[in-house]
Amino acid sequence: MKIREIIDILDAEIITGEKNLDMEISSACGADLMSDVMAYVKENVVLLTGLVNPQVIRTAEMMDINVIVFVRGKRPEENMISLAEEMGMTILTTKHPMFIACGMLYSAGIRGRGVWD
Repeated sequence: MKIREIIDILDAEIITGEKNLDMEISSACGADLMSDVMAYVKENVVLLTGLVNPQVIRTAEMMDINVIVFVRGKRPEENMISLAEEMGMTILTTKHPMFIACGMLYSAGIRGRGVWD
């Protein structure tokens, strides 16, 4: 699934990373604990989170996650946006809570995969 499709499904707003809209995403990870994200090492993943701090961007970078969706209408601060832009990440925000957003992506065909699979 392409990022542009994720935007449509989640009725999301693009904060940065418009040039990546045709990037393919094959799985999703919903977490507020960055240690859980670190246990989820997969390619072409979208991270859904309600945690809004620079550690989210740093963890995503370390795990090669290029797309982050902030749920519940949360918006990153300018320093986080700048950091994401430097790293070529796409940042989105949706008004949906994490459970609903993950369910919407699951219903559209995105699956979660972790170390337990």
